[in-house]
Amino acid sequence: MRAESPAAALLVEVARGDRGALRALYQQQATRLFGIAQSILRDREAAADAVQDAFLRISQRAAQFDPARGEAGAWLGAVARHAALDLARKRGRELPTDDPALGDIAVAPEALEHVAASAEGRRLRDCLSALDEKNRKGILLAFVHGLSHAQVAARLDLPLGTVKAWIRRGLLQLRECLT
Repeated sequence: MRAESPAAALLVEVARGDRGALRALYQQQATRLFGIAQSILRDREAAADAVQDAFLRISQRAAQFDPARGEAGAWLGAVARHAALDLARKRGRELPTDDPALGDIAVAPEALEHVAASAEGRRLRDCLSALDEKNRKGILLAFVHGLSHAQVAARLDLPLGTVKAWIRRGLLQLRECLT
């Protein structure tokens, strides 16, 4: 059995209504979640709005977090990703770019620096590097850069079903590696 992460412990307290725990969780995770939102929205103000919405959702849904289903950081990242995607849909666009390299380079390294330096970040990086390149690339494009499966398929010039299978296999391997 793995040890409970600090974020998971804070989520338990947030679920009990502890506002101080929510504040501590914000201080611990806001920069990383802002990096996720920023990579999707490509707009600092919109990303800040998405992070605010994400923490509202986190405060309301903390009891839904189940450590048996995954890491707290992944759950928090998914909440932020969904908040950013919802905001992008509400705005009617995702601020497309003509840069063909977008998604192939690190986005907002200063926002991810703290996570990468942590023990969880090192474990995740090690597990990601153990994946086949096709699985790793699909996961990074989908979950770090916020592309839909269809967008990943278009970017990689592959059939949608193939991309979905690669991402799913990669996520299963990540889960196995991280547990």
